[in-house]
Amino acid sequence: MNKHGTKALRGYKKPRYKTGHLNRQFTTDAPNQIWVTDITYIRTHQGWLYLAVIVDLFSRQVISWSMKENQARDIVLDALMMAFWRRKPKSEVVIHSGQGSQYGSDGWHRFLRDHNMKASMSRRGNCWDNAVAESFFSSLKKERIRKTIYKTRDAVRSVVFDYIEVFYNRKRRHSHLGHVSPVDYEKRFLENNKRLLKCR
Repeated sequence: MNKHGTKALRGYKKPRYKTGHLNRQFTTDAPNQIWVTDITYIRTHQGWLYLAVIVDLFSRQVISWSMKENQARDIVLDALMMAFWRRKPKSEVVIHSGQGSQYGSDGWHRFLRDHNMKASMSRRGNCWDNAVAESFFSSLKKERIRKTIYKTRDAVRSVVFDYIEVFYNRKRRHSHLGHVSPVDYEKRFLENNKRLLKCR
């Protein structure tokens, strides 16, 4: 190649994004400071259904989700957009994810950058860094999925929606929260803050 004055063509380098990690710090003192996200899969007779969720570390509330037939990056972007428009955070949010390629995509990082969010990512091979999201998936599968194989993906979508919105967020009591539900825990926090502001 030197003799003929030719050079090898090199592919474009994948952009590198700066990310931190939580160091197993799984508590915060207010909502919308740290969100955690991950993907799991549920088997049906039609094939796999993939579920992405975002959980607020403060209350353990599942603030958004997305369900799709594949693991394309849209599954995490849809959950991220839902979380942002539902919560409308007023200050920077750290969002912690696993090592999945969806969380390294340009679209994911662009959305974070444009909406005052900061990426955090689990260390490779260390599942404990995303223990809160994993704990939610474990509860879902133990309490609703068990060893059932549903006939259709739509049947699973209905079960997951009911579990998150009707039971888990509003009724399921968490020992970490003093044995109240995530929704009630956040309500108490907001009511206490209002009282403090009135007293000042």
